[in-house]
Amino acid sequence: MTKLFTVIILLLSNIALAQFEYDASEAHPFGLPNPKAPKQIKDYEKLIGLCDCTSQSLNKDQTWADPVSMTWRFEYILNGMAIQDKTLKEDGRHSGSIRQYNVDSARWYVHYFTAPVPSAKLSTWEGNTQENGNIVLYKPSTAPNGTEGFFRLTFSEISSDGFNWIGEWVDQSETVVFPTWKIKCKKRE
Repeated sequence: MTKLFTVIILLLSNIALAQFEYDASEAHPFGLPNPKAPKQIKDYEKLIGLCDCTSQSLNKDQTWADPVSMTWRFEYILNGMAIQDKTLKEDGRHSGSIRQYNVDSARWYVHYFTAPVPSAKLSTWEGNTQENGNIVLYKPSTAPNGTEGFFRLTFSEISSDGFNWIGEWVDQSETVVFPTWKIKCKKRE
């Protein structure tokens, strides 16, 4: 009876550990992609880790604000089936996202949250990796003059050394482009 009990406990322990085998651990502080995840989980592979960044947003007078130092951390979550990123900014305006790829729609869905302004409903962007390697995400957005368009987020110049990011309002044809926020990141680990 004792041997059977020991075997059952060991089996249950192994099942519980397998549920988290791709999450962050001492050996893999940013987690690992789950082999059962959609192959697109690797779209963010070079972003996984910790970066030192500078963030600049557009002032109301259309000039760029002074750069703000921040760290941006990307890691695998949900046992390697999704990605979470978190920013810690020098000015206290911290934020993050949960990134999940949906095979049925063939799109990334990115749910954004921020510390200074809790929201009852998270903003959601959707998009994909482009042929040039950029990750481009969109959320419907209306300009102050009533023109329908999108707020577009683009990760570009992605490498193992870092990446650039820009947030811009674009009209529906993407011929009018109005940048409002830009970030440059250098990989720390």
